[in-house]
Amino acid sequence: MYVYISMLAYFVILLLTLRDIRIFRRTGIDSYRKGALKGIAASTVTLFGVLITPGNPEPGLFIVFIGLFINRKGVREKVFNEAGTIDRLFGKTDV
Repeated sequence: MYVYISMLAYFVILLLTLRDIRIFRRTGIDSYRKGALKGIAASTVTLFGVLITPGNPEPGLFIVFIGLFINRKGVREKVFNEAGTIDRLFGKTDV
């Protein structure tokens, strides 16, 4: 079960990172570039935790938690005006 939890965290970080990359490419807003760079670093740490989790669940999940903490994003500019949930998930912007 621990492996599934850590893999879910890894895929969520990847999804959010890809969304930030797409928004940055479309708008050029610098905070989304910084968010994408944080996401790349966080996904690397989280992947390391995913690889450790099958052997040692507690340290592996702790490393995954550190990766989630690194993935925290700061204040962002408003790029969604009337986009729905799916559009926001995939990074479609109104700007």
